[in-house]
Amino acid sequence: MVKIRLNRMGRRHQPFYRLVVVDSREKRSGQYIQSLGFYDPINDKLPFKVDSEKAIEWLMKGAQPTDTARNILSRTGVMKKFDEMKHAQKVARKENKGAAN
Repeated sequence: MVKIRLNRMGRRHQPFYRLVVVDSREKRSGQYIQSLGFYDPINDKLPFKVDSEKAIEWLMKGAQPTDTARNILSRTGVMKKFDEMKHAQKVARKENKGAAN
């Protein structure tokens, strides 16, 4: 299973996290497939940055975000875009079924 989760970086008492796509069997700071952005809990001006196109692409492929990753994606608006895209796909499927009958 593929997950979207945080990968801890930084020094002691100065955490810095990357938002990454990783195989769920990997270690917390193990090898990752792709980096989607970062989360810096110490920096007040720019606490997180996410590449929304990459994140939505992985969510569409079935990647499951952890709770913390989901909160970050929600704050940046990625989850809202993802839900709208899924809803649009459902509507399109219903229209295609109706046209086929």
